[in-house]
Amino acid sequence: MYTATGRLDNSALLKQYSPLVRRLAHQMIAKLPANVEIDDLIQVGMIGLNDALGRFDLGQGVQFETFATQRIRGAMLDELRGSDWMSRGNRRQQREIEGAVHKLEQRLGRPPQESEIAGELGISLGDYQDILTKVRGTQLVYLEDMTGDDGSDDFLDRHVASEEANPLSLLQDHRMREALVEAIKHLPEREQYVMSMYYEHDMNLKEIAAVLGVTESRVCQLHSQSIARLRSKLRSW
Repeated sequence: MYTATGRLDNSALLKQYSPLVRRLAHQMIAKLPANVEIDDLIQVGMIGLNDALGRFDLGQGVQFETFATQRIRGAMLDELRGSDWMSRGNRRQQREIEGAVHKLEQRLGRPPQESEIAGELGISLGDYQDILTKVRGTQLVYLEDMTGDDGSDDFLDRHVASEEANPLSLLQDHRMREALVEAIKHLPEREQYVMSMYYEHDMNLKEIAAVLGVTESRVCQLHSQSIARLRSKLRSW
């Protein structure tokens, strides 16, 4: 597309290829934690598209869509790597909860109650619930969990960077889903309800609170605790 002066019409090209940005963002968001916003990915993807328009050289022998896809996905990955999804303090507290849950499950042979987890952490039940509300356990998988011993092969590169997943990644994803389904079956009943409504039925915390007859803050606590239990179960995956 060219303007009347014979130059590339960037505005028209941005409009033409914006669906590509949205498609790549939706492909990527499906493999990321729930707290990553689709609009944020689309925004940085459009920046990547604009960058592609400025850098594209027809003489390189590649189609513009192929070139743009690489620039768009690269911009999204850079944004994800640079984002602080959870503060270090909150992440540390969530890991402490996961450690307490793991120890208690090994000792008791069943999912521990909130009061038992609080006792294992050496804090009051109220303080424990305050922590659950603060950490808002939104990440089932932390990016650093998926990093190899040498610092390479991280979660983004293995599961997000390539549109065509390799067979090993597909197998790992299948095993992960199977392990996750099995772990959810062993959650306390109320927490199973929360996870089902949140992830399967796409209900927000306010809607779930209305169904369960509790406060939205309480649903947040139950969700955070469920995430801690699931991460504890999936450690060996």
